[in-house]
Amino acid sequence: MVSMFHLAQVNVARLAAPLDSQALAPFVANLERVNALADASPGFVWRLQTEDGDATAIRAFDDPDILVNMSVWESVEALGDFVYRSAHVGVMRRRAEFFVRADEAYVALWWVPAGTTPTVAYAIERLESTRVHGPTRFAFNFRKVFPPPDAGITEPRTDARWNCPA
Repeated sequence: MVSMFHLAQVNVARLAAPLDSQALAPFVANLERVNALADASPGFVWRLQTEDGDATAIRAFDDPDILVNMSVWESVEALGDFVYRSAHVGVMRRRAEFFVRADEAYVALWWVPAGTTPTVAYAIERLESTRVHGPTRFAFNFRKVFPPPDAGITEPRTDARWNCPA
C-alpha cells in the first residue's frame, strides 16, 4: 500500500563556533555536497532552504547559534538510508567538532499529508513535544517510529536498525 502521507523531520544543533570560523570551515565546505546528495536521494521530497541553497541563515530560536534543518521524505526508510547509510554519515561522524552536544531531544519526525510543506514554527512545536512527552504519534524519533495515519495500525515500531540517538 502506498501511503498518502510523507515523513517530515526537523533537527537542530547549537554551533560550537561561529559559522564563518575556521573551526566550522569543513562543515560549511560540505553543505552544498550533502544537500545535493539529499536532493538526489531516493524518497527525497523537499528541504528547507533559502536562495543560498541551505538553511544556515534561518533562525527558529532566539539563540543565533542554533541551526535548524527540515526536510520531507516518502518514508522513514528513505530518510534513514540518507542519514545513516549514505555519504552523509561522514559529516555526521564529525558533528562533535561542529556542534555542542545536545542535552535534550534535537530530532523530531512526524507524518504530513503528501504535498504538504511544514512550517518552521510547526516543526519546532513537534520538537518541543518530543522534549516534553518523548516519542508520541504527534512527534517521534527513529527509535520509536509511529506508522502513518493511513497504515491501519497504531502501535509504534521500536527500531534499533538505525544507529542513532533516541
